[in-house]
Amino acid sequence: MRATAVAAAWVMLAAALAAQGPATGRSGEATAAYDLVIRNGHIIDGTGSPWYAGDIGIRGGRIAAIGNLAHARARRTLDAAGRVVAPGFIDMLGQSEVTILVNPHVPSKIFQGITTEITGEGDSIAPQSAATLADERGEFAHYHVTPTWRTLAQYFARLRRQGIGINLGTYVGATQVRRYVIGDGDRAATPAELARMQALVAEAMREGAMGVSSALQYPPAPYASTEELIALARVAARYGGIYATHMRSEGDGEMAALAEVARIARAAQVPVEIFHLKAGGKANWGKMPQIVAFLDRARGEGLDIEADTYAYTAWNNDLAAFIPPWAHDGGDVQMLARLKDPATRARIRKDLETPSSAWDNEWQEVAGPEGVLISSVGNPALLPLEGKTLAEVAAAWHEDAMDALFDLLIRDHAYTNVSVFAMSEPDVELALRQPWVSIDNDYSGVAPTGLLGEEHAHPRAYGTFPRIIRKFVRQEHLLTLPEAIRKFSALPAQRMRLTDRGVLKKGMWADIVIFDPARVRDLATYADPNRLSEGMDYVLVNGVPVIANGKMTEALPGQVLLGPGYAGRR
Repeated sequence: MRATAVAAAWVMLAAALAAQGPATGRSGEATAAYDLVIRNGHIIDGTGSPWYAGDIGIRGGRIAAIGNLAHARARRTLDAAGRVVAPGFIDMLGQSEVTILVNPHVPSKIFQGITTEITGEGDSIAPQSAATLADERGEFAHYHVTPTWRTLAQYFARLRRQGIGINLGTYVGATQVRRYVIGDGDRAATPAELARMQALVAEAMREGAMGVSSALQYPPAPYASTEELIALARVAARYGGIYATHMRSEGDGEMAALAEVARIARAAQVPVEIFHLKAGGKANWGKMPQIVAFLDRARGEGLDIEADTYAYTAWNNDLAAFIPPWAHDGGDVQMLARLKDPATRARIRKDLETPSSAWDNEWQEVAGPEGVLISSVGNPALLPLEGKTLAEVAAAWHEDAMDALFDLLIRDHAYTNVSVFAMSEPDVELALRQPWVSIDNDYSGVAPTGLLGEEHAHPRAYGTFPRIIRKFVRQEHLLTLPEAIRKFSALPAQRMRLTDRGVLKKGMWADIVIFDPARVRDLATYADPNRLSEGMDYVLVNGVPVIANGKMTEALPGQVLLGPGYAGRR
């Protein structure tokens, strides 16, 4: 049967049984009709416990029974002998809020075993105003997406109408509400403006946001004071949400940034998630023990702080992040004008050449321009540069590397995205080992073909979770498989208050992966990134396969995940 027919059969079956409700015979559970029984698997339940043998019965999208179901009636059965059956993986920072509108199947995610994504890093998909939509028109135009929403509720409604292949939840961004109220200016919010920002956060929380997030490296976010962030985090906490942050510095100023995180956690009385924990920059290699010790002390003092990692030694962000925050005052148009002005350009150059802990100076963090890889561009004329280093671009343009950086931003209207090689493997491994560290992709859902396959992605887009199984579990024995699965499932579900996901247990949603751990591997590399991972035999989202027999189906069974403050729950 073709994959599309298989998917249609699963969708029809799940819908029919959900409408009928449970069917039981006189013998009770033993004769219950299940949509699917997964037999003979090695169950790793997500808690960190060792595997055990058992069967799993699924009905109406949820796990209805676990145990010996050898004689249970089922519409379909699946023999998982010799394979692991585990909870679907949760991507703690996914970035797919726009690309899921382009390809709702998000192949790069599901072939990793990802069934749930949390997104919204500072700049969230909503709330939107005419001004914010105008500022983001380049991204929407690049993806051929017409934004038809202004609020988070309207965006969620669009996802439901379209259908999605994975579950998706989002934060409301501190940067987003700042831009909505203040714009891109480098100034403090007035009391009235801050009250308006708080009201926008409250509205988003009632509409289903998971919490409030910040990305304090990217202007205008650095213009926000700690007090502003505390005020917004308090609102999220009032609705049961969390505060998640790309810290103000992940390099020379990281210890001060961690102190700010602890201050926000304490003052706002809010749980905190630190996005993509790292020790960035060659001068900071070896600092991860100090970072871990700080966070262990904070947790020992009662601060609920956790973190996530993608476990690669290169990060990926906007090339514009190399430009000092003051030069972004007023937005991209003003930044580009400053780069075109010789005197201001010289001032920016001097700032990049001067080490500083006052801002995250990425120029000082890389060993050289050969450590900056062009991932994606917006200007079609610049497409030949994707996959080349900044050093190669400078040589081709016959100028020094810093001028090439400035001119690339100008020619690409500040759209350029880059991978930056500036972390050490021992620091990455130490972060990964911490029991309070879960996993993020920190990349949007993409695909090897079509519009989403045109960019030279960071390999983490396709390979993060399988790479951890291949490299850190199977080859290096840094983690056991149950430990890794816990980081992929129960730990992030606990952090995000997803009380009905992340663990294989009766009553939970049937987000399930089935795989042979000896065959799971990532294929994406920095040189050849647009390659799907291998080894996931089945990936079920809410009981419906999006991967069956290693092939993608056409099913879109994903759900919009609503945070603890969602008004509809009251």
